[in-house]
Amino acid sequence: MYIQVALPLPLRQLFSYLPAEGQPLPEIGCRVEVPFGRQTQVGVVVSLNEHSDLDDSKLKPILRTLDSERVVSERLWQLAQLAARYYFSPLGMVLSQMLPVKLRQGESAAPEPIKLWQPTEAGQALNLDTLKRAFQQQRLLAYLQTQGKLEDGQVSKLEFSRQALKALEEKALIQSIEQAPEFDLTWPQAFALGEEPQTLNREQAIAVATVSGDGGGFRPWLLEGVTGSGKTEVYFHLMQPVLEAGRQVLVLVPEIGLTPQTIARFRHRFQVPIGVLHSALNDNERLQVWQQARAGALGVIIGTRSALFTDLPSLGMIIIDEEHDASFKQQEGFRYHGRDLAVMRASLDRVPIILGSATPSLESLHNVATGKYRRLQLTERAGVARHVQQKIVDLRLQHLDAGCSHELLKEMTRHLEAGNQVMLFLNRRGFAPALLCHECGHLHGCSRCDAFYTVHQGSGLVQCHHCGSQKRLPRQCSECGSTQLFTQGVGTEQLEQALSQRFPDYPVVRIDRDTTSRKGSLDALLEKIRRGEARILIGTQMLAKGHHFPDVTLVGLLDVDGALFSADFRAAERLAQLYIQVAGRAGRASKAGEVLLQTHQPDHPLLHQLTTQGYGPFADAALKERMDALLPPAGQMAILRAESSYPQQAQQFLNEANQCFGDLALQRVGPMPAPMERKAGKFRFHTLLLANDRKRLQQALDLALPAIEQLASGKRCRWHLERDPQDLL
Repeated sequence: MYIQVALPLPLRQLFSYLPAEGQPLPEIGCRVEVPFGRQTQVGVVVSLNEHSDLDDSKLKPILRTLDSERVVSERLWQLAQLAARYYFSPLGMVLSQMLPVKLRQGESAAPEPIKLWQPTEAGQALNLDTLKRAFQQQRLLAYLQTQGKLEDGQVSKLEFSRQALKALEEKALIQSIEQAPEFDLTWPQAFALGEEPQTLNREQAIAVATVSGDGGGFRPWLLEGVTGSGKTEVYFHLMQPVLEAGRQVLVLVPEIGLTPQTIARFRHRFQVPIGVLHSALNDNERLQVWQQARAGALGVIIGTRSALFTDLPSLGMIIIDEEHDASFKQQEGFRYHGRDLAVMRASLDRVPIILGSATPSLESLHNVATGKYRRLQLTERAGVARHVQQKIVDLRLQHLDAGCSHELLKEMTRHLEAGNQVMLFLNRRGFAPALLCHECGHLHGCSRCDAFYTVHQGSGLVQCHHCGSQKRLPRQCSECGSTQLFTQGVGTEQLEQALSQRFPDYPVVRIDRDTTSRKGSLDALLEKIRRGEARILIGTQMLAKGHHFPDVTLVGLLDVDGALFSADFRAAERLAQLYIQVAGRAGRASKAGEVLLQTHQPDHPLLHQLTTQGYGPFADAALKERMDALLPPAGQMAILRAESSYPQQAQQFLNEANQCFGDLALQRVGPMPAPMERKAGKFRFHTLLLANDRKRLQQALDLALPAIEQLASGKRCRWHLERDPQDLL
């Protein structure tokens, strides 16, 4: 027998190995450790064949089988194969993405034994007064005499002393034992609500009744609700019967929306075990959640994009909150879209999937129009919240104070004096986006990218936000040696400084990547806002989505003009979504809200449409434009990207790749330089591949890709093919 193994390599092929001598054959879906060149790799067994195209002398035996049973379930196996074909990605990379990092490294999939401490017979019988001179030992032994056991991982959390633990062990008063972890699978029988469900308004009740009355099979539902309309409460009502039936619910949220407050809402409502998966977890914590979910010990799994691949034996429903968010698209390695794969998974598991958003993606709206999705709408804010007043502020010929107009500062004063909070959105972190020489006009740019350095005055650095390179803040111009260096533009750091001086009586909080880099810092800042200790909130997109601040009555958008003239055809859609999401932070409780949009383009039709008509009419018009131009979602797109230290190498590869398509019915645009041609020292080029329908694009790429992979020029540059690209820059 020959073992076909998928390895996590950027090669769309399987690798043949011989069985290990004296060991049973591994099952399909199990991991094996195999030799690969001078290294070893952990791969997944795809098939067992009686024949091989290679001579036995060229094949090596596997080193060892890592699993006694498959670690990739049947449904996830089907999903992996569908995803590999749709995204033209190596099956090994797809399967690797589906497993926790620890399993990719070859660690055991079975839960490790738990180390416990318990008193010996002598320790249980000991009079605690004999340890009165050793308080920490006395306290620890008292706990063990009453509780019986203590997990080793809980020693520090319960503030017991490791020295006391060691001393008691040396006295033979306590001993360590190992115990196999036991998963509690009885949560369905003990299901209970932690709070009374809120009374639904008419639209919410219709949405819940419509989904609940559909029979529970596969169907995608688009829940479109204005900000503050109570989409989460609809989720809760839909989840309740699923959890009562003992089935699991998968909830996907954007990274910036996965806050402790979000998790707390779920835990407060449902008395079931809840697992959380996000980027702040270490590899051991991720593995533990995966093991619990796989055993059926978790009722709800809340996570970001990669949580989609969690093994759930009794999946009953999938919910995607903020389905339009760009963070659901993986931009490296296996480039998949979490929303689209989640729909694919719901289809395989035959369960309903709810996609919620105040600003649905045009892809989802197109699927509604073609009958693939069904639409549910919430047009009114829940409770006593009211619609906000919106106004465009013309910045032309106005004096600006750190990017703020006189009108914005005047409104801030009025709202602050009324005891409310004010939120300012500026999607530009740092002190200033450029450093200018006043004598020669030189703008200090990154030596590795076609971009300017951003000034970070607090840390005394200039930094490129594209490749991450940084250096000390220059004191002299690198071109002429002048010391007359000035910052150009405004970032969140400068805005915070200016407003702290102008409003000394009102505390300012800034939320961006610089202020939230330490673990737990974002949670602490959000809690500070909720307690009312901060009155002026400044932030980037991290502050713009998913947060509920009932005391925010004024929202100001300082500068969004750059998105009006982007080279990316999706820029208008993203600006519209961003504006509606930011504006939705105002007036979410009983207080009236107001939104001010500052712009140098006050007559731009997009801004007028958003402020007067809202997202719906914009989306209808944008969708019609896309259909006329046969751009996604009306047409299908892939992008072939190449980068190299020498631009001619990337161009040569793309030119030769174009020839591989021959007369196939595929429109090709390029090769052409990327809008940012040089990034991180590499020159970047791409070719757009367009087709009228998905089937035509799939067939053309299936035929051309094997020839492209054989091109010698492809070995002189880095290249990849991306299906449904979300970023053309």
